[in-house]
Amino acid sequence: MTAFNLSRFGTLIAFVLLCVAFSIAAPQAFASQGNVYNLIQQMATLAIVATAATLVMTIGEFDLSVGFSASLAAVICFALFGQGYDVWLAVPAALLTGIVAGAANGVLVARFGIPSFVATLALGTILSGLAFGASGGASMFKNVPDGFKTLARGDLFGIPVLAFWIVAVLGIASFVLTQTEFGRRLRAIGGNPQAARLAGLPVLRDVIVTFAIAGGLSALAGLLLASRLGSVQHTMGEPLLLPAYAAVFIGTTASPTGSPTVIGTLLGVAITGVLANGMTILGVDPFIQKIMTGVIIIVAVLLRRMGRTAQ
Repeated sequence: MTAFNLSRFGTLIAFVLLCVAFSIAAPQAFASQGNVYNLIQQMATLAIVATAATLVMTIGEFDLSVGFSASLAAVICFALFGQGYDVWLAVPAALLTGIVAGAANGVLVARFGIPSFVATLALGTILSGLAFGASGGASMFKNVPDGFKTLARGDLFGIPVLAFWIVAVLGIASFVLTQTEFGRRLRAIGGNPQAARLAGLPVLRDVIVTFAIAGGLSALAGLLLASRLGSVQHTMGEPLLLPAYAAVFIGTTASPTGSPTVIGTLLGVAITGVLANGMTILGVDPFIQKIMTGVIIIVAVLLRRMGRTAQ
């Protein structure tokens, strides 16, 4: 297989090989219907956060606050539950928190020219502090309405409810990026921001909107995770950051241009999810799992470079 073909199809081959390997190593545990069900549930929030990262990477930026936004949104939601507010107020307020935080990132990056790494890391730290303050550093699990719990629990026609969230969010994101004028503008901005400005595209507005959408998606992921677990901790969303970007970078190897795509990201999420799930079943130490996550990011970047060189 040539380097170019490897860069395009290596991710799919890797996914198949991982599934086969874990099915052979732990056939009764990994390949069981119950584990597939759990795997979908575990991947749902990661898939949504990774979609947020994909949108931001499409414009050539990074958002390191996605995990913090997820945590703060969940904390805000549960804090409102504790004050006696219902789902119809608490959930929109939590989503709005993520959107506003994302828009603030966009303003710092697009309006003030702060590098996205710095801006989103700084704002993420602020969001982390707010989540700690709002929760008091303790777990939150009281006064949770039954309606909120149904957002991410149970199944429909034998399929986990979270699977429908994955299809809805990723389907809409893919449509927006590939079939709309807004998506074409985002790709133009990511390709050459200066040329996009000279062409008269609303770069400032589109960057802010993109970050705002990413913040909203991160907040949604935090709410779904809280719904599934039935409780909230102020750091619950932070572990999603590295796997989300790992998934996006893996997904770029499935793109002919090496650009982030929603479909590629979904494949990346599947690989990272299967890898983590399989290693957990086999009893691999958590520190080894973290090392493997870092390794696959490096491999994904190298494969992308190989594909570009071959072109």
